Amino acid sequence: MTIAFTPSETSPAEPETVSAISEPEFWEPSAPEPREARDTEDVQDSRDHDPVVVRDARDFGVYARTGGWAFALKVARSVRPGGQAAEGTAAAKVSAKAFAELAGCSPERVMRYYKAWDMAADDGLVPQFEVLVPGEDIELPDADVWLSYYASRSSASSVRGQAISAAAEAEGIRPTKALEVAENPTALRAAILADPGTAEAARGALLDRMKEDPALQTEMARAFARTDDLKKAVANEAKAADRIGYVRQIVENGQIRTPAGQTVEAPAELRAEAERHLSLLDELDDSEEAGEWAGEAYDMVKGLVVKAVEEDPALRVQERRTKFYNSLQKATKVFEELTLDEVMEEDIYEADMLQRLEALQEAIGTCISALRKATTTS
Repeated sequence: MTIAFTPSETSPAEPETVSAISEPEFWEPSAPEPREARDTEDVQDSRDHDPVVVRDARDFGVYARTGGWAFALKVARSVRPGGQAAEGTAAAKVSAKAFAELAGCSPERVMRYYKAWDMAADDGLVPQFEVLVPGEDIELPDADVWLSYYASRSSASSVRGQAISAAAEAEGIRPTKALEVAENPTALRAAILADPGTAEAARGALLDRMKEDPALQTEMARAFARTDDLKKAVANEAKAADRIGYVRQIVENGQIRTPAGQTVEAPAELRAEAERHLSLLDELDDSEEAGEWAGEAYDMVKGLVVKAVEEDPALRVQERRTKFYNSLQKATKVFEELTLDEVMEEDIYEADMLQRLEALQEAIGTCISALRKATTTS
């Protein structure tokens, strides 16, 4: 925290004519607050130093103990907002605008201190304005309590500021801290770039935000897709996630998916091995790369699936039948997509096209003969 001091008067006995109101982060000395009687040794020590230095030290002590309350008191005992009658003790008080002009700051800043005192008075922490007299000193709350009542930034009253403040309170931190970060994104960027811990916190916050912000999801996806290194990293992580999902599906559902696409019950040995690999994957820290472990688990389980298919005669036959049918279906679809009209209309014919089709016709004929022969034998 940076604290700016203005030059003190040459004599502490001279009265102050202007009391400067500032944010808690920037402090200007005022007339010393009254203190309890000090013992003889403390009084003697103060006489050994320059009175101006003693005044600065004592004013600093007041601020160190009370924080913004020291300044809020000056506002609370001296300001009478417009609309209030200037009667009794309030006759000597001035408007927030007049007080701000004397202090050399804005009326809005004065009123932020006024409102902070008002909220604290409602909670019974400090006296109400009406009982305070200009120049009167009272015992003030601790400095740590000040930020619970004071909104040091005008952005705190905006819709955006209120949302940030509410989120900060939900996270258990002071709203002023969150508002300060929000008002200085360059500082936030610097912290993220320099500090892994800050970067991790930012990553977690972005992921939480994207769950409810489709526009941000799109922007992040676009940014990743346009960056080659990130695009490759995303592809690798997606591949690892698919492999882990394959192993997890066997453990949770007790079923395996064969290379040909069949879904059958998983043998006990295979399911136990999948559980072992999955437990190892679940124990990995967030900082550990899961890709290599996922690949090892996938290859092991996949090999056991192939072994299980080969060791079961009925399943082996069904697997080959399914595989053959899948290939036939793909070949049929590809052939149906050939546009013969374009061959007639455009000069795209080449000799090897006909040769390939004739070879395909011969292969199909051979396949048909083999199937007919197998049918007859059955």
